[in-house]
Amino acid sequence: MKLSIVILAAGQGKRMKSDLPKVLQPLAGKPLLAHVIDTARSLSPAAIHVVYGHGGERVRSALDATLAASANRHSWVLQAEQLGTGHAVQQALPALADDELALILYGDVPLIRAETLRTLIAAATDSTSGAAMGLLTVMLDDPTGYGRIVRDAQGRVRAIVEQKDATETERGIREGNTGVMAAPVEYLRRWLGNLRNANAQREYYLTDIIAMAVADGVRVAPLVAPTVAEVLGINDKIQLAEVEAENRRLRARELMTNGVTLVDPARVDVRGSIEVGRDVEVDVNVVFEGQISLGDRVRIGPNCVLRNCRIADDVTINANCVLEDAEVGKGAIVGPFARLRPGAKLGAEVHIGNFVEVKNSSLGEGAKANHLAYVGDATVGARANIGAGTIIANYDGANKHHTTIGADAHTGSNSVLVAPVTIGVGATVGAGSTITKDVADGALAVARGRQVAIEGWKRPAKTPKK
Repeated sequence: MKLSIVILAAGQGKRMKSDLPKVLQPLAGKPLLAHVIDTARSLSPAAIHVVYGHGGERVRSALDATLAASANRHSWVLQAEQLGTGHAVQQALPALADDELALILYGDVPLIRAETLRTLIAAATDSTSGAAMGLLTVMLDDPTGYGRIVRDAQGRVRAIVEQKDATETERGIREGNTGVMAAPVEYLRRWLGNLRNANAQREYYLTDIIAMAVADGVRVAPLVAPTVAEVLGINDKIQLAEVEAENRRLRARELMTNGVTLVDPARVDVRGSIEVGRDVEVDVNVVFEGQISLGDRVRIGPNCVLRNCRIADDVTINANCVLEDAEVGKGAIVGPFARLRPGAKLGAEVHIGNFVEVKNSSLGEGAKANHLAYVGDATVGARANIGAGTIIANYDGANKHHTTIGADAHTGSNSVLVAPVTIGVGATVGAGSTITKDVADGALAVARGRQVAIEGWKRPAKTPKK
């Protein structure tokens, strides 16, 4: 049976007290809905249908690219009026085929795991005992606000009762409804058509189809979620922070399972995908964003941010560094207080020291820029040394220009290299020089004013106050 996934993402999220639609609130650096879509895509469904409402085109424009990246068919389904979860799924029915299994997910439940959903789908497609639907439930210490799962004496699910419609006895049930379910579309279509809004909320509850399934002899296969965390919904900023902390804990646990040493797992934040080698060590307050690759024996100091970076074996990144869209070669040392901007490529054994910025430049093996330098739009040869205070003036106010520094070249402190310019192999630039012309291989270039000493000169004196 083909799988189609319906994601309900039309809620306004008033309790967020934000102009940003609820499903666009950020978790680990990307919208809540993007997390759910990524999980849905991992199940390889025939189609993904997102039911949207509040935030309308803003939601669509934010997630269109994410959906388009999927090989699966996808569609946006507008729920113009929010009349309940059952009504939301009704809007997607025209896009569903009767020979499909519909998996219902929620745009504000971002930590749901693909493994759990695969188990739920398997339960719904097990034909050994006739037609079935899967229902994901959760055991709660405090089920306040959740619909309660009503079972009979044999433990079979008979119905779901919403909190506001539950009796005192039913409110004592600890098993809650997550809202996640998988049902054959041929049955779902009929059940949704029979929904009524005779309840305290005057809404069309999706949960009412459970009793209809029982009445039709369709087996309801319940699956209790392995953890409460993965089915947590988000309705306000407090819950958002709680789920953020849980996501952080889960990602840190993954790193440690893969052999990474974390000085404090609570103070490492993974906001993307990360590949790690052996014996990696990460200090506190490190943030990983986008796609990260860390080689063997990489050491990252405290308070660093890495975004879309490839870090080779035996690299040390010292404290308080920011690396973005950068590549760092084997055995290189970066920082402290260094910044690698997009296009920075460091060869093996390169040293980038404190308060050095590198942008759109490649540095050959063993090159060094250890203090207070800016290297932009440049090619730096092997073993070249960029002196303290050296900057490459790569921008003329309209265009960027390239600089080439040859192997074994040295620039003295407080030098300015005005691009486009070439510093030859083994050349030396004297301290304090402003270089505007090419320097030949092995040459010494000095471009500064002659020092003058004026004898008998006196510093101006302040006029005494009256």
